[in-house]
Amino acid sequence: MKNTKAMYSLSYGLFVLTTREGEKDNGCIINTGMQVTTTPNRIIFTVNKGNYTHDLLMKSRRVTLSVISEEADFSLFQRFGFQSGREADKFAGLDGVVRGENEVLRPTVGVNAWLSGWVVSTTDLGTHTLFLADVVDGDVVSSVPSATYAYYQAHIKPKPPAAPVKSEKKRWVCKVCGYVYEGDTLPEDFICPICKHPAEDFEQME
Repeated sequence: MKNTKAMYSLSYGLFVLTTREGEKDNGCIINTGMQVTTTPNRIIFTVNKGNYTHDLLMKSRRVTLSVISEEADFSLFQRFGFQSGREADKFAGLDGVVRGENEVLRPTVGVNAWLSGWVVSTTDLGTHTLFLADVVDGDVVSSVPSATYAYYQAHIKPKPPAAPVKSEKKRWVCKVCGYVYEGDTLPEDFICPICKHPAEDFEQME
């Protein structure tokens, strides 16, 4: 293993899990992963059964976990978190893609460490499967802190557009023709431009 310190990056954060079955590479984002033993280096992680990557991993048993850093762009989350692997090639056009010794593709941009290995056992948890894997390779590639879910929500996920500012101006409507006047006040000598009625034929709108 290149760098055992890569194991420490599993203490917390979000991870891109990638695997390969046949000619198909796929990946998804998970938020559970931890070291369980050091001799051998073993990790556990869970994957939702509804995820296509789960199906490939159950067959191939080859896995790579890339630890997402605080420098990651939202596009990394869009690619691995929101796209369906059955319909989209999650690696198409992705910069800095590397195929590891276990032949699994992994991203290198927006990550601070990676671990790869082989699944040795699985446990059914209902909606998820718990995987136990031997880590055979890994490295730390950046000192940038790992991105937690809270950091993603606060700093990476785009903020929704601000609600339009409600007009502070008041409005009056002509009781004769329905013309609406907008302003701070309705002038006493105002004449409706439509029906030519005076200001006293207007009433203020709520």
